[in-house]
Amino acid sequence: MKSSGIVERTCLVFFWILVLLLVADAARAERIKDLATIGGVRNNQLVGYGLVVGLDGSGDQTTQTPFTVQSIVNMLSNMGVTLPAGTSLQLKNVAAVMVTASLPPFARTGQAIDVTVSSMGNAKSLRGGTLVLTPMKGADGQVYAMAQGNLVVAGAGAAGAGSKVTINHLSVGRISGGATVEREVGTPIGQGEFVYFDLNTTDFGTAQRMVEAINRVAPGAASANDPRQIRVRAPLDMDERVAFIGSIENIDLQPARGVAKVIINARSGSVVMNQSVTLYNCAVAHGNLSVSVNTRNEVSQPNALAGGQTAGVSNSQIEIKQDNGSVLNLPGGANLADVVKALNAIGANPQDLVAILQALKAAGSLRAELEII
Repeated sequence: MKSSGIVERTCLVFFWILVLLLVADAARAERIKDLATIGGVRNNQLVGYGLVVGLDGSGDQTTQTPFTVQSIVNMLSNMGVTLPAGTSLQLKNVAAVMVTASLPPFARTGQAIDVTVSSMGNAKSLRGGTLVLTPMKGADGQVYAMAQGNLVVAGAGAAGAGSKVTINHLSVGRISGGATVEREVGTPIGQGEFVYFDLNTTDFGTAQRMVEAINRVAPGAASANDPRQIRVRAPLDMDERVAFIGSIENIDLQPARGVAKVIINARSGSVVMNQSVTLYNCAVAHGNLSVSVNTRNEVSQPNALAGGQTAGVSNSQIEIKQDNGSVLNLPGGANLADVVKALNAIGANPQDLVAILQALKAAGSLRAELEII
């Protein structure tokens, strides 16, 4: 009886360990729809040129933006208003703008989409303006949507007595649902009996795991064309195909770990590392060298009987200060937290960190790819 109770408790412990492992593994899993997109299902970019009217004196200075005046003349001409030749328009409430939008896949005629309106002249602000009816064209030159509406500008500004205060950006606005789709773009879901899933990142391991995960749900349906694209056999009936793709997209799988990479922004000095970065044992000497140059302008005044001339003289004082450098042993790190902790231990700022990472890579201590953007 006693041994059977121990066996039961041991089995219960192993059961809960297995449950915790499964829960932890599921927490790390990602859906296929987060790792890949369906081939052919994509957005299409639209662009248009238009006018924003109704501004409170913050529009384009028409003497410096002749295209704004030309656009106004053309618009009035299309509405039956003819201006006398040689008329000089001094408009302050109009701004020439570029209108951009993204046409989502499967968009239908009459559907509303959001548009972004950006000033292309010297308008001070688009706040309170109204976009006049603007055709939105695709890459083929065809009109796919018409945009119009009141702008929402997430900003504010004030000026007076030579001072100016601006919050956020006043030259860009947005119209929610400001464009109406006028032409549909055909979006085929697969070719023939196959549907293609394109991975967001090329990876052999993730492609293999995705094929295995799909085949567990639909045996023999998936195969890899290459490390970027997975071919899946799907039903021919469109209703069944949509349901099948929906079930495939929600399959969970654990993607393979990507290559170790460090991204360095040389302009801002920011450094980003992924979880695969490791650091081998190494020693780093870090010291700061500061150079200061102070220049003082003085006037050299000669003696009254010397016959010289008064001249300006610049006296420069140069000081060089170097902090005591120290050699620090950085232990090998197995994950990102250890790497960051080891590098921060020497007190390096982001600019110094860039140079240190490049030196570590050259020495073979940093096991990661360096990418400078």
